[in-house]
Amino acid sequence: MRVALFLTCVNDTLYPDTGRAVVKLLTRLGVEVDFPMAQTCCGQAHYNTGYRHEAEPLARHFSDVFGEYEAIVTPSGSCGAMVRELYPRMGDRARAEGRGDTLAATLAPVVPKTYELTEFLVDVLGVTDVGAYYPHKVTYHPTCHGLRSLGLGDRPSRLLRAVKGLELVELPGAEECCGFGGTFAVKNSDVSAAMGADKVRNAESTGAEVLCAADNSCLMHIGGTMARLRTGMRPVHIAEILASTEEETAV
Repeated sequence: MRVALFLTCVNDTLYPDTGRAVVKLLTRLGVEVDFPMAQTCCGQAHYNTGYRHEAEPLARHFSDVFGEYEAIVTPSGSCGAMVRELYPRMGDRARAEGRGDTLAATLAPVVPKTYELTEFLVDVLGVTDVGAYYPHKVTYHPTCHGLRSLGLGDRPSRLLRAVKGLELVELPGAEECCGFGGTFAVKNSDVSAAMGADKVRNAESTGAEVLCAADNSCLMHIGGTMARLRTGMRPVHIAEILASTEEETAV
């Protein structure tokens, strides 16, 4: 199977190791992974900030870049939700504004074949045991887009439970938002910080060494709060855990 890695802006700029982990993991499972160099922002930042029309050229470009692939895999629930949930909405809105069906037709091919990493592993490849080894106590935070927009459910937890050496502990208040929300953290910084502190206190109560999630934007927010509170916990993307093996163990 030939798939494209949609890395996303945050990972490309700040967390390239997550992208390397996805390639390592999928290659180990027999998947051919391409990284289209022409990929750019999917338009989520623009759309969520109210610049809906400005997001349209980015969405068109996304479809041009990724349209030829069997599947598009991303280690980001929020960017995956942008394609799956909001691209169709953009097309519908353009039609309602009297601009025809062109945008909807352009975006339609990429919507059903865009997958967040864990749902690609479980639903498309049909695996939960990916041969990983990670000897740490871990708690999992289900990010808002993965939980509510994509409906990832227990897919990430099933994958984590199958990791050799990993002890998975339940996170109290797991379904509560961490407070990031993109520009929400800037516009409502006091509320965002309080929500982040609540999330970190709940994580710390588990005694886990690592807080894991499937979206580095949320982990960035939570990790910053952990550092300020000096908890000693580490935020780690699930891709890096699943890519870890006994021969090459992630920290």
